[in-house]
Amino acid sequence: MAYPRRFLFLILLLAVYGGVVRAQQPAPPAPHPNPSPSPSQSQAPPPATQQQVPTIRSTVSLVHLVATATDRRHNFVTDLEKGDFKVLEDGVPQEIKLFGRETDLPLRIGLLLDTSNSIRPRLEFEKDAAIDFLTSVIRRNKDMAFLMTFDNEPEVIQDYTGDLALLTGAIRKQRAGGGTALHDAIYRAAEKLTNPPLAKGPNQEVRRVMVVISDGDDNLSDHALSDAVEVAIRAEASIYSVSTNTDWLATSGDMPRKMHLAPGDKVLQKFAEESGGRVFYPYKVEDLAESFVDIGTELRSQYFIAYSPTDAQVNGKYRRIQVDTTRKGLTVRTRKGYYATAAALTPSPAN
Repeated sequence: MAYPRRFLFLILLLAVYGGVVRAQQPAPPAPHPNPSPSPSQSQAPPPATQQQVPTIRSTVSLVHLVATATDRRHNFVTDLEKGDFKVLEDGVPQEIKLFGRETDLPLRIGLLLDTSNSIRPRLEFEKDAAIDFLTSVIRRNKDMAFLMTFDNEPEVIQDYTGDLALLTGAIRKQRAGGGTALHDAIYRAAEKLTNPPLAKGPNQEVRRVMVVISDGDDNLSDHALSDAVEVAIRAEASIYSVSTNTDWLATSGDMPRKMHLAPGDKVLQKFAEESGGRVFYPYKVEDLAESFVDIGTELRSQYFIAYSPTDAQVNGKYRRIQVDTTRKGLTVRTRKGYYATAAALTPSPAN
């Protein structure tokens, strides 16, 4: 078929114009080779921008201890200095980095009341003991406590509060019945003490304390005794055990005393010794007065010791601690050890 000359001329003009347009557009840049950087180039840090401010911070991991010193007559000794103490971890001497007297820290107290059926004859004794303790220790607008009961299972009856009326009212309402889950109660209370309400102001440190009033028998817990001890140690909570067990108690006039420890007593003793607390064996409510005065005085008469372990491995292993004093005739009590985890080693800025 023959096309008109004008039509052929138009096609030729469009083809020439399209080529000119393509020739005028810049060609895409050729890909550059990506050679491997030299060692010096690969190690060079990126240049700092104006918004980046270089910060140099070093930290040391510290193990915190609360220690009590007593003389041969069991009187509290409160005038010791840093140089009077020596710390061993697994038998290796440690350098004390921080030292002070724990005389005025706010208290965070977990009060654990055994309400199992086995305790029924002594329940009123427990109630009076608990109220007596809180009345003598809690300071208004500073200290706080929570109440936990345990029979078949532990239950928080009253959460953290500094209101003695709330705590006393909650204690008075308790009734006995069911089995005994002591280990579970210790475990749960220690978890609760791990994150207590902090103190107000720039220094938010608090002192964690657990008071357990029980005969020490356990027949329902899911957690083993060792599990409960471990979580209490991790929480840095000192356990003060008050035994309601009068077995193996001999009386001599008006001064009853413990001659042998029942199995439950040994459990309470284990909790106290491993955590740096104490165990008491009162016979009647009147005997509690001196015991609770001792607990309150002790909580105001302790020393704060922190050291950076020579073994810096964070391997989760249990490490034994021994704290002694160079002053003769004194006994120092603190927790028996700790687990080498990141949570147990508290970072502290180093100047």
